[in-house]
Amino acid sequence: MRLRWGFVSEFAAVLERLPDGTVKQRHPISGTQVWTVPGRGNRPLVPPPVAHHRLDPAADGKHCAFCHLRYLETTPEKARLVRLEGTPPGAREWRTLTGLTAEQLTDTIAEFRLVPNLFEIVSLDYWRANHGYTVPSELAARRAAYVGTLGGLSHVERLMAIKADSGGSVDSLFGGFHDVVIARRHFVEDALCDDELAGAGTLTLEEHRHYLAFTVAAMRAMYVTNPRVRNVAVFQNWLRPAGASFDHLHKQLVGLDTLGTSREREERLLAENPDAIVNSGRPLALAHDLLIAENEHAFAFAGVGHRFPSVEVWSKDADALPWELSRAALDGWSDLLHACHRATGVHVPTNEEWHYRPPLSPGTAPLRAVLKWRVNTSAGFEGGTEIHVNTIDPWAVRDRVADRLSSDAGPALP
Repeated sequence: MRLRWGFVSEFAAVLERLPDGTVKQRHPISGTQVWTVPGRGNRPLVPPPVAHHRLDPAADGKHCAFCHLRYLETTPEKARLVRLEGTPPGAREWRTLTGLTAEQLTDTIAEFRLVPNLFEIVSLDYWRANHGYTVPSELAARRAAYVGTLGGLSHVERLMAIKADSGGSVDSLFGGFHDVVIARRHFVEDALCDDELAGAGTLTLEEHRHYLAFTVAAMRAMYVTNPRVRNVAVFQNWLRPAGASFDHLHKQLVGLDTLGTSREREERLLAENPDAIVNSGRPLALAHDLLIAENEHAFAFAGVGHRFPSVEVWSKDADALPWELSRAALDGWSDLLHACHRATGVHVPTNEEWHYRPPLSPGTAPLRAVLKWRVNTSAGFEGGTEIHVNTIDPWAVRDRVADRLSSDAGPALP
């Protein structure tokens, strides 16, 4: 990997602290301007404690439509990841299951499920009308097999009745390009109260590794299934203030026929400087002492120029597509991202955004996740100035996360 260290000389304009303590940031790629004013960086991330209620044991497994006793409230599964008894006895083997009928859904408990989104951002009809997309024969066969049982037919008819006002075809219940990866737990194991949510940081390292690998496989499948897909957006909204419909851990994948403004901007920048994105990671973090942690395969640092306090986790493999990473490299990236989620805690609303180089795009751009803490509200003058107020500066983000990682003192930031 080639680094143009001359680019570091430009970092002074990316992040600076003024004599009065105001911190001014400019994102090195997008140019987004952000200010942090003195006195606001010490505010707690977690809101004041609220009353919590004891859980009703009778509701276990059915707290929301993503829970494992309410499988029929989501669309028919594309796949599920389960842990079965293996060899030797007592060993647990991870296995991906596909093609289940409605009657088979409760034969196993899915650790993670891949299902089409019932209300797509980009519908299957969009791909048909605008790109002439036709449903593959294997998907048509899957649909026919599923509705060929009484349970499957009843399931599909009920979902189509729900979708009646929003439109969409039966095929979209089986093979659209807006998918959801759903984790098993709504609350942590043995939870007693409704504030003991199960988030990304409460998964075990092994579970989080499989969660990410399962998501990467689903991303790749979208590109393979539909050559018109130019970009698959991957994101995770955690808690309702961050845009989640349910306070139940899940990721979303949306296939798009356009790169989007941010990726188009990156490609223009890469045409001028092939190392621009690589240099906006580790060199930037080192130049401003923002590095939080690293392992053999990834590094984490406090992000610069984001509208919300952010932590970025980058793969050290600058050239590989997500599914081209070795399992060790993907696991290393997963472990560091998991640690940052654990340090953040389950009561902080967050967005996790994935950035990477789409398969047909030129240039060098490693897989990276931006974990944004949705803890500040617009100040009201952004529209006219396009200057955003971020309540916690990058150095404060660095210190908070690094302290939690070094102490491992609990699941939430102070």
